Amino acid sequence: MSTRMLSVIAITLWLVTIAVAGFFFVRGQTRVAPDGRTAILLAPGERNLVLTEMRGMLATVQAMVDGVKAGDLKQVAQAARASGMAAAADVNPALMAKLPLEFKQLGLGVHKRFDEIATERNSGGSHEQLLGSLGSQLSACVACHASYRIDAAAPVAK
Repeated sequence: MSTRMLSVIAITLWLVTIAVAGFFFVRGQTRVAPDGRTAILLAPGERNLVLTEMRGMLATVQAMVDGVKAGDLKQVAQAARASGMAAAADVNPALMAKLPLEFKQLGLGVHKRFDEIATERNSGGSHEQLLGSLGSQLSACVACHASYRIDAAAPVAK
């Protein structure tokens, strides 16, 4: 076999590998669920991690609403920062590879918007502006939950 032929084979294999990796990065580890949503298949520990993060964001929303109600805008900013981008920074790359691209985009957008709400508050945002931003944030949550569910992946047979 010639050097040229080996080079062509190597490049072809490299391109196929990149294409397959890209496909799984975009698609994630999913299937269509019986309810029509996209089921993201995760190991039980990964599933618990994602669901715990979602419950944390719901607690953030409650603390923000309580802060607006009490007129404590410092509480609003602190709560929002707790679920901002810093909360998303320490994610296992293997877990990220299992999540479909749109889910990753929605999730990172939600974290980013929490930071933006905290900044908005620190820039003198009014109660109405904060509630409007929070309403937009909740719309992203509703859209995600309407599109996705997190299922435990079937154990791998040994």
